[in-house]
Amino acid sequence: MREPRDVVDDLERRTEDRPDRTNTADQRDPRQSAGEDRFAGYGIMGLPFRSGHVLGLRRFPESSIGPGYRSVWHRTPDDRWIFYQDQPAELACTRYFGSAVTEVREGPIHIDWAGPRTFRVTAGDGDLDWTVTVTATPVTRLFSALDSALPDRAWRSRPLLEVMSRLAGPALGAGRVRLTGLAPDGQRFAANPLRLWVVTDSTATVHGVPLGEPGPIPTQAFLRDFAIPQRGLFVVGRAVFNDPAANVPGHRRY
Repeated sequence: MREPRDVVDDLERRTEDRPDRTNTADQRDPRQSAGEDRFAGYGIMGLPFRSGHVLGLRRFPESSIGPGYRSVWHRTPDDRWIFYQDQPAELACTRYFGSAVTEVREGPIHIDWAGPRTFRVTAGDGDLDWTVTVTATPVTRLFSALDSALPDRAWRSRPLLEVMSRLAGPALGAGRVRLTGLAPDGQRFAANPLRLWVVTDSTATVHGVPLGEPGPIPTQAFLRDFAIPQRGLFVVGRAVFNDPAANVPGHRRY
């Protein structure tokens, strides 16, 4: 199995070589249905800390609604969500999760790889500093093998994604996993994890305060139907969001 940095480098290079893969909102992929937004990239689905903090990372070099973007999610122990992102709300994660977010901080986010399996994330002018090391396991290799085994139409099947969700959580020791459901702002999401690794080590500080040791929290965190895994998972894959209101005459979300 290839190293995660190599897979990520290929994704970033593909977007640089083919700028048409990053579309503006009025240059949508002709295969998309109305109200369907598509993304491809990588990130940490979620990483809980025993202190009660939770972090997540999204890097989508390919986006059907605008420029590719980066986003870091931070949930505090008192259940406040803070999203860092390098694009405006309508072009980033807050397009779908904004109603559940307490604070949004727009600005540069940096992801720097220090080795084939270790990277560092900084956001908020250095207010958030996060280092992650990941590795493959027999279970993650099995799930990663599904990419070549399943046709594209299978990844769009809600019943199949629901079955995969039920299997993935216990198999990965990650609590509940939801690959399809409703986002806080009402859109239906479908997540396609095509390559998978587990987080084996991580340190993070916010405003200079360490978040402590990674580990499951007493009550698993959710953003409506989207479950934050109880174990750190690094994923390369795709995501699709369908807005049921997009076809309503006069509808405008922003």
